[in-house]
Amino acid sequence: MPELIAEGALRKMQTSLQQVDGQPMVAYTLAIGDHAIDMNALVGKHISLQYEGGIFCQHCGRKSNKSFSQGFCYPCFKKLAQCDTCIMSPEKCHYFAGTCREPEWGEAHCMQDHYVYLANSTGVKVGITRGNQIPTRWMDQGAIQALPIFRVSNRLQSGLVEVVFKDHVADKTNWRKMLKGEVEPLDLIAKRDQLFAECQGQINELQQQHGVQAIQMLSDAELVDIDYPVQTYPTKITSLNLDKTATVEGVLQGIKGQYLILDSGVINIRKFTAYQIQLFA
Repeated sequence: MPELIAEGALRKMQTSLQQVDGQPMVAYTLAIGDHAIDMNALVGKHISLQYEGGIFCQHCGRKSNKSFSQGFCYPCFKKLAQCDTCIMSPEKCHYFAGTCREPEWGEAHCMQDHYVYLANSTGVKVGITRGNQIPTRWMDQGAIQALPIFRVSNRLQSGLVEVVFKDHVADKTNWRKMLKGEVEPLDLIAKRDQLFAECQGQINELQQQHGVQAIQMLSDAELVDIDYPVQTYPTKITSLNLDKTATVEGVLQGIKGQYLILDSGVINIRKFTAYQIQLFA
């Protein structure tokens, strides 16, 4: 009989990059309430996620009928800086515009060093992240390779640099292709050098506006390789949804990004942040 492993509010999986048999492997820990479950140990086993019908805001704890911005109630979604549109479009930073919902939050999270990077999750993409989110950001995206290419002084500057590169490379991941494992290693260092040459004029303009020390090119950063605990990649992607089916179950065939890959389909754990669930295995 399946055993109840944990019960409580679901949170995104925590990740760490570890060496397994000489290879960089992502280790996943699933947070459910006060429980921390080693998900790598469950790969190959039958698991069941059962949604109990409650969503509790990850910020204030209020019960909500719907999740906004991956785990917030509507009032928090409307008032928190971390839920504002500039989180997805940092070049439109509200802090510098003087319209930040929470200036203190902005100072703590946006007014610190950020990195612009290239990653290979389904081909070359450009992205940004805070320094303390390396390499977490890359693992959450399911990237098999990543390379920092700029260090900048704040989130706005990272967004401005990212916009320059968006004209040359993608800024989105094809999550279906990523989950099928249809990704080949690329020469990100050569791609970085090509982009540096192509975008030099625009980068010079940004450095003149913000200062050379504020926007620093990283010409000698090391490439990071990442592997994932996947036994079998699916040939067809079936998305599982706790809003439509209260019980999601199957043999856990692997984990990549924030997705559990089951023999019955895939589920994005981050999408269901703050959902009250039970985990059986």
